[in-house]
Amino acid sequence: MARPADGTGYSGIHVQLDGVPSHHLPLLLAAYQHKFGRDVEAMSHHLIDDVAVGWDELGTDLLDDAPPALVAALTGGERWPSRTLDHLITPDGSPPVRMTVTDEIAGAQDMQWGYVLHQQGIEVISLLHEDIGPVVDWATDPRTAFSDHPAAWSSLTPAPAIRASRSTPPQSAPAASPAKAGAPRPATRR
Repeated sequence: MARPADGTGYSGIHVQLDGVPSHHLPLLLAAYQHKFGRDVEAMSHHLIDDVAVGWDELGTDLLDDAPPALVAALTGGERWPSRTLDHLITPDGSPPVRMTVTDEIAGAQDMQWGYVLHQQGIEVISLLHEDIGPVVDWATDPRTAFSDHPAAWSSLTPAPAIRASRSTPPQSAPAASPAKAGAPRPATRR
């Protein structure tokens, strides 16, 4: 989980269960739209700056203030808390150090996915294939289904939505535009 760094690249914090896009994107989009009131700085502060060591996993507490119908659609009604890695014990007993992640060291940390919080949306980086990735607009409906195939997240193509949400947005949800799944196909003749 990171924010753009000055100049180029990014800087952020380690998430142990870095999560596939089909899990993390809905959670992050809904958190931005509801819990953080469309304030990317507040969201970045919570997810990156306020963490002493790192995240074990991100939980459904990020869906606080989201409409119950949206929470149910994203989680099936399950709830789990976000957990930090503050409980780690080092071999020498010293306090654990902050697990900073940058574009320069992410590859060496054996991470698979990166999520960079930009003003215009979330850049999703398949760290196994590229150093940059497509940006998913913040207005994207959190119920949009995304591909988890690492090679699908190319910086040269739009974000790979498997299908856009077809249901109407829940009450109090912002107007949303589904992510584009690529070039439209011509209609098939029968």
